[in-house]
Amino acid sequence: MIYLLICGVIIIVLFLCYGPLPTILIRVSERGISKRIQANGMAITFDDGPHAVYTPQLLDLLKKYDVKATFFVVGSNVKKNPEIVKRMAEEGHMVGIHHFDHVSNWIMSPFRLKKQLEMTEMAITECTGEKVSFYRPPWGHFNIFTLAVSKKYNKIMWSNIFGDWKAEKAKHGLLNELRNSEKEGAIFVLHDNGDTLGAEEEAPGYMIRNLEIFLKECRQKDVQFITLKELKE
Repeated sequence: MIYLLICGVIIIVLFLCYGPLPTILIRVSERGISKRIQANGMAITFDDGPHAVYTPQLLDLLKKYDVKATFFVVGSNVKKNPEIVKRMAEEGHMVGIHHFDHVSNWIMSPFRLKKQLEMTEMAITECTGEKVSFYRPPWGHFNIFTLAVSKKYNKIMWSNIFGDWKAEKAKHGLLNELRNSEKEGAIFVLHDNGDTLGAEEEAPGYMIRNLEIFLKECRQKDVQFITLKELKE
């Protein structure tokens, strides 16, 4: 019994040292990552897509208000919806990596992570013909190897995250949080796919509805939206 207890403690310690602790250190120190942009305006980003239904609706909305965004896409979803990713690039949006499968770095070896990045980059490039420069790990999770394995990419986090993957939050709380968040230099993250672990399928619909109200108000206030091109070099 004591032996099993010791083994359990060792496993927990190793897990914490491999994933959660590096995540905390990287995000607090901001080593190797970007949480804000050095520009006049703000960047709005979307994770987990493309989704066959919601992402085209979102692209229609962004086009209506002439807003350029950055999409961190899941490679397996790109394979299912290549025409949507092609449209993203054609309409001036940036496309970045969010793993081929929506899997946390906490449970991936460096070799699997490398494969996830390569597969997703290839899927994106096949659609857009453009170099992939940006990477955001799912849930913002890192492990002790993530920065080294992903060194060719700019690691993008966020200044504001809203919990919009939950339908109740996307429906009732999102708009006020968007209104009350700092705009200059901010990086907002929203979600255009509710099929991932912990998300709710109908949430992106509510997100898009409230985002339209927010974008309309921002147009009246002359708020500028930009992609992450400023971080490309």
